[in-house]
Formats: sequence, C-alpha cells, structure tokens
Amino acid sequence: MPTAIDRASLPSQSKLVNIDKSHDLDRLPRLIPRKKAPPPQNSVPVPPTPPLSPPVDPQHLNLHEPTRRILSPHDYELFKASPTYSLILSFVFSLSEAAADKKISSIYQGEVPDVLKHLLSIISAVEETIIQCPPADQGGSRFGNPSFRYFLDTIASQSSSWHTLLGVSPSSAVSEVAAYLHNSFGNRARIDYGSGHELNFLMWLLCLNRLSILPPSTFPGLALLVFPKYIKLMRTIQSTYYLEPAGSHGVWGLDDYHFLPFLFGASQLLHHPYIRPLSIHNELILEEEGDEYIYLDMVRETMESKSVKGLKWTQPMLDDISGAKNWEKVEQGMRRMFVKEVLGKLPVMQHFLFGSLVPAAEGMSREEEVGVNPEEQEPEGGEVVVEHDGVKHVHRDDAWGDCCGIKIPSTIAAAQEAKKKGEEDSFRRIPFD
Repeated sequence: MPTAIDRASLPSQSKLVNIDKSHDLDRLPRLIPRKKAPPPQNSVPVPPTPPLSPPVDPQHLNLHEPTRRILSPHDYELFKASPTYSLILSFVFSLSEAAADKKISSIYQGEVPDVLKHLLSIISAVEETIIQCPPADQGGSRFGNPSFRYFLDTIASQSSSWHTLLGVSPSSAVSEVAAYLHNSFGNRARIDYGSGHELNFLMWLLCLNRLSILPPSTFPGLALLVFPKYIKLMRTIQSTYYLEPAGSHGVWGLDDYHFLPFLFGASQLLHHPYIRPLSIHNELILEEEGDEYIYLDMVRETMESKSVKGLKWTQPMLDDISGAKNWEKVEQGMRRMFVKEVLGKLPVMQHFLFGSLVPAAEGMSREEEVGVNPEEQEPEGGEVVVEHDGVKHVHRDDAWGDCCGIKIPSTIAAAQEAKKKGEEDSFRRIPFD
C-alpha cells in the first residue's frame, strides 16, 4: 500500500506549469484601437477675395458700348490672366462678404441710401413693364414666349432716363453701363436665361461702382436689398415668358437659372446659432426664415417650382450640400463653384461683354476682326433645327465643345401650364420611393 505523500514536499502549481508566453506574443499582432479616418480634404484651394481697385475717372476712358471679346480659347486664357478677372472676383466676393451674418431686415434698421432707393425703383419699373407686355398665347407650348423680345425692347427705350436718375453721364457712359442691365434679363434671340445673364446684373452694379456711384458702404444693401429684388423680378419674368434655362444642368444643378443667391445666402448664414445646412429639409424653417435668408428662399422657390417632391430627386446637388458640417464649408464650396462653373465655363463667358469700365485684356479678339456679328444681330431663335440619327434636335454654333445642344423647356413653364390645367397640387410619383 503506498504511503501518504507530504503535500508540503510537492512543487507549487506555478512551478509545474511554466508556459513561455513570449512565443505567443511574437505570433499574435498587438491589438491597436482603430482611429477614425480623417475627412477627405478638398485639394482645390478656396478662392480669396482680391483687393478691390479704386474707382476710375471716366474722363480718362474711351467710353463705348461693350462687346464680346472672348471669341477663341486663346482670348479666354488672356481674360483669366487679366486684371479684369481679379476685378470681377473682388466685386462679387466683396458683396458676398458684405452679407455675412446679416438678415435682410437688418438693412432696413438704418437709413437706406438714396442711390439704393433709385436702384429699387428701377427694378420696380421693370416689373411694371411686364404688365405692359403680356405674353402671347402659344397654345400650351412650354418654350420661350416671343413677347419677351417686345419686353426687352420696351426696357431699352426707358433705360436712358433710369441711368440719368442714377447720375450716369455723359451719354456714352449711359450706353456702356445700360448694356449690362439690358443683358441681365435674358437673351433676346434665344429667349433663355442663365448664370451669365445673372452675372451681367452684377457687372451693371460694378460699372456703377467704377463710376463712384456705388461705394463699398452700399455693398450690404446691394447684396441684401437690390439683388434679392432682382432675383424675385427674374422669377416673375421666367414664369411670364417661359425663359428656357441657358446651358442648364437640369436636375444636377443648384438651380435651373441662378447661382449667386446661393453664394450670398451661404454667407448670410455663416455663424447662425441654429440654422444648419441640413435645415433646408425642414419646411417650417423654410417658411419662417425664408424671407430673411436668400439661401432658404431659393430652396423654397425651387421646391415649389418642381412637379416632383423631394430635393433628393429634383436637386440632388443641394441635397448633398445639406450634409456639410457647417455654413463655412458651404460658402467655401460656393466660391470654388463660382470660379469653376461660371467664370470657368467657356459657354458662359463667351457671351461676356467688355467695355472701358470692365476692359478686355490686351490682345483679345474683336468681333469685327474675326467676322463675327454682334450678338444682338443674331437671327431670332439663335439656333438651327437639324436631324441626327433620325432625331430632330437643336444645333447651336455659339459654344465650343457644347454641341449639339438641346432646347430645354423650363420647369417653371411646366408648372404654369399645369396650373392652367388645374394640376398645380399634384406630384408625380417616383418609382421605388
């Protein structure tokens, strides 16, 4: 029979089990907590605001009616390297900065300068002209109404007295400055409107600034009183005469017609305490704050003009932008977009007008030198219907790399025609939504 074993004489458990853990550590990777990936950075720098040059003395200028000077890609490259390019950036971005963190109603809290009152009265006079030039019956067509041409001719006949009221002189200066106003309502031949025409309105204001009529102290009022009233006027003109979107990106753009309201509007909201980019999906905020903030008003108007409900279907770019972290990101993106999508697009800038107040660069072509007729002498319609692969479409020879263009009826025209048929409250369903 075996004898009892003295437990005290046995080796301890720690001595019996001697595991070499260093070998396992060599084989198994050390666990490291995952770090959140940094957000993607935009490699395109934010365009700065160049310093605004002082006004010019008109006595030292050869004032004349402005003409197109970007008639070739080489002309366009000269323009981008010119002081005029910097002048345009400076003026547009300065207006945007003047709107920063301000409500529209804040401008009325002080004394509105007389020159701004004159500008507002001119816009009101244009509104009254619409009543004098009613649209022609075009049998349900959603394309441009030919009465728009009579409207523009009526505007041109009244323009001289308006500019005299502003203090523009001599008559050669009136002809130069007024050309930008005439071209800010749309193209007479094509009956369309786009960001280039919107830019012409800003160039009209820039010319008045060059003549010392609009000093920098008026910039907040220009951005928050005059420009919003112009946008509302254009909405009326677009719905009355069914202006076609000029070069519209359609559903993939910010808006069928406008761009700058989104730049100025984002600047307004830069440091707002509770309105965020995502707030554009809140209909209550749009209703309560849309009259104070340009960006919200544009979203509200866009939603009302579409026959399909939901920004993700009608304006997915606006929907994507609403996911931005803050309004500073939105404003920076709008600056980049203005440089790329407006000043950076040949089909837009080839219609830009140069005079003595907004001068062309040395070496840029002239219309008479290259045998190009002035734009106002284009045949009505501005395009030719051709047939390609059995499909008729509109062939336009006024844009490089943009042919063949197809005439785009406006969504505003579609909404107006739907109202005539009593269908204004109906929305089309989206499959799988």
